Amino acid sequence: MADAEKNNQDQLTVNTIRALCMDMVQKANSGHPGAPMGLAPAAYVVFKHFLKQNPANPSWVDRDRFVLSGGHASSLLYALLYLFGYGLTLDDLKKFRQWGSKTPGHPEYGETPGVETTTGPLGQGVANAVGMAIAERHMADRFNKDDQYVIDHYTYAICGDGDLMEGVALEAVSLAGHLGLGRLILIYDDNQITIEGKTGIAFTENTRAKFEAMNWHVVEVADGNDLSAIEKAIRSAKDAVSKPSLIKIRTHIAYGSPSKQDSPDAHGSPLGEEEIKVVKKFYGLPEDKDFYVPDEVLDNTRKALAYGEGYEKTWQEAFTKFKTLYPEDANLFVDAITGFLTKGWDKDIPVFKPEDGPVATRAASGKVLNAIAPNLPALMGGSADLAPSNKTYMTCAEEFQKEVWGGRNIRFGVREHAMGAIMSGMYLHGGVRPFGGTFLVFSDYMRPAIRVASLMRLPIIYVFTHDSVAVGEDGPTHQPVEHVAALRAIPGLTVIRPADANETVFAWKKALGTLNSPTALILSRQKLPTLDLSNSDGDMIWGGYTVKSAGKTPDMLIIATGSEVHISVAAADILEKKHNIKASVVSLLSWELFEQAPVAYKERMLPPSVTKRLTVEAGISMGWQKYAGSQGKCISIERFGASAPGGKVLKEFGFSVDNIVKTALEM
Repeated sequence: MADAEKNNQDQLTVNTIRALCMDMVQKANSGHPGAPMGLAPAAYVVFKHFLKQNPANPSWVDRDRFVLSGGHASSLLYALLYLFGYGLTLDDLKKFRQWGSKTPGHPEYGETPGVETTTGPLGQGVANAVGMAIAERHMADRFNKDDQYVIDHYTYAICGDGDLMEGVALEAVSLAGHLGLGRLILIYDDNQITIEGKTGIAFTENTRAKFEAMNWHVVEVADGNDLSAIEKAIRSAKDAVSKPSLIKIRTHIAYGSPSKQDSPDAHGSPLGEEEIKVVKKFYGLPEDKDFYVPDEVLDNTRKALAYGEGYEKTWQEAFTKFKTLYPEDANLFVDAITGFLTKGWDKDIPVFKPEDGPVATRAASGKVLNAIAPNLPALMGGSADLAPSNKTYMTCAEEFQKEVWGGRNIRFGVREHAMGAIMSGMYLHGGVRPFGGTFLVFSDYMRPAIRVASLMRLPIIYVFTHDSVAVGEDGPTHQPVEHVAALRAIPGLTVIRPADANETVFAWKKALGTLNSPTALILSRQKLPTLDLSNSDGDMIWGGYTVKSAGKTPDMLIIATGSEVHISVAAADILEKKHNIKASVVSLLSWELFEQAPVAYKERMLPPSVTKRLTVEAGISMGWQKYAGSQGKCISIERFGASAPGGKVLKEFGFSVDNIVKTALEM
């Protein structure tokens, strides 16, 4: 094909993408047309000339990853997925932003073939891409041989001004530069427009200098419509093997619109039918045709199907050879990619005994983690600079650092929000099972990433330690009060607050055995007795069981979690011996699991006929009323903590055996 003909074909395809985006937004009467119109050339160049993809198998292992961090530009991604043969139809594009469609307002993982991650909250997609790049480097280091590659791909992401204003993106960018993730290419849509106006009203930094200072390779493209310059910039980025790359492209929001180009008016509302006609004329497209796709455009883009089949066939042939040469590694590779828990992963997990003495659940968690880690090589994670406190370091593994990408301990640094979103990207890439730790009080910093992981149903494991006001002298800034309730409020997140070391064992087993939702482990700093379950009833697999049974018809129920369970058992002993009150104690370690239990089981643990109920948890009472009932009481904390030794703070807030007994007698 002659250069002129190729250029004409490329330009026609770009303009068709732009028109499809305008039509989608107009038909839906909502959406964001401006960014897709400006970004279409850059996105097209990536998909056409660089993306190693197989549209017929969007989950092929060694594909390049593509993340649209600015998820509001979703119409652009949907247009590309349709044109390049990912299975979307024109009818799907016409249902943009409609109930039950494959083309929701922001890209949603699992809803649309080719969508690698759910994006929308700005900045998180950048962090997801960093996580994917981490997983790619780790898997390549772990499995590739000098004569045989099974992982050899790139991660591309497109971001905008809004992404780079969000802290989560800059946290992740900083870590990516430190790690030297040369397979990560970030395309910056520098259209200089936000919802409120020109970016200059709030964003005047030197982006190039900032990224270069964080060890990124930076290339600038002066004209976002210059396809050859964009292609050259991406090739330069691929050559910068020791650094991640930022390609800063000066684009124009709503390019070609006489009244909306370079205006915030084009960001979040349709252009209008008359304006669209003018723009289509400018693009050289029929003004009176909606969702129009010339045959030569489809001929151009659908070549990706043949190329993709070839890419995957070549990889499959290489992997067949790999299985012959390295059968053990091949089996581990399949385990990692499929999420299969390698046989024997749990064989060394300890059993804790009451006579062994008290142990903090964070310490028990560390022992369990280090019992699992040697037998589950896909396990990978770390902490937000708190590994010694969170007990999240795997002693059997190296650190994941630049050029030491086979390491499994990640030093996330003090970057909680990015850590959460990076872990999601790691899992979405495939091949690793991520976990990450911090103090419970800082779960607030991670909450946006946890929420999106829950939306995607990703089995991430969050390790939250220092779970109550028992943190003590650090004072109210470090003492979580409302945080467990806040985590329980996230749909799809399983929260487990174990009462002792053996419940912590269960929590890890349950978290790793769950493949369709994230899990938050809520762990104590202070030592807790290992429960004697000789007089217990029920099974902790349902999230709630009777730790101390007073028979089928107890006089009252004490329902507790975590560090409050053992003092509840001690109080129940006193109530029976001194006051002839039979109290059963229920450890309700996970509300979410308990609510999934059969009704008969729940009624056995919490008999409806027993209306005298006392709930005990060192946090706010929100939600506990459901279990306390109309005649019950809650021992809780409804204000911030105070600086003092942990035991003193707990006692002042009523978390003592004496106060539980006193409250029970008053009921």
